[in-house]
Amino acid sequence: MKLKVIYEDNHLLVVEKIPNILSQSDNTKDVDMLTLCKKYIKEKYNKPGNVFMGLVHRLDRPVGGVMVFARTSKAASRLSEQVRARTMKKTYQAVVLGRCEKSGDYVDYLLKDKKKNLVSVVDKNKNGAKKAKLSYKRVSSAISRIDSMEYSLVEINLETGRPHQIRVQFSSRNHPLYGDQRYSSKARVGQQIALWATKLEILHPTKKEKMVFISNPPSEYPWDIF
Repeated sequence: MKLKVIYEDNHLLVVEKIPNILSQSDNTKDVDMLTLCKKYIKEKYNKPGNVFMGLVHRLDRPVGGVMVFARTSKAASRLSEQVRARTMKKTYQAVVLGRCEKSGDYVDYLLKDKKKNLVSVVDKNKNGAKKAKLSYKRVSSAISRIDSMEYSLVEINLETGRPHQIRVQFSSRNHPLYGDQRYSSKARVGQQIALWATKLEILHPTKKEKMVFISNPPSEYPWDIF
């Protein structure tokens, strides 16, 4: 499985995550991005033994797009601090059902059911509820040539990084993501969820320079209706 590398140096490896590949290994033992990145570095530089690769952030399994990995423990620590301080900026694009408002801010409290791997919007006083916030703007809207339904292309800036956050917050407002079989009754088996991590902004862990990495959604349905 070929890894698409966006940028690399002695401290960072920035890649395009493949949809339906795990960010990190789990009990399924399926292929994951962390292992693929380690293999890439090991083979490219003929490194003996284990290769260090720090997982800084995750993308849901069905989501594709830009991810950054740390090649040193120092880089891993400094990038993780950017995640905690929310100075690492993540931008996504999604195709959602219907014509949503031109722009907006979504603030909710989310609770994850770990047994079912489902997230729901709950009252903020619910035990275990976590605040989730995002802002978005509608880039375009169009009628699908396939199912004659109207969809919107939205650009999303995450202010918090909760599990399934984008998917749940849009679904709760009757704008579920195309192909999201977990949170949309309109999705059909075999459809690929239309959610893509398009831009990642970080400070380089040693140079302290601002760096911006881009990954564009694939030129296929439903992205190509806009």
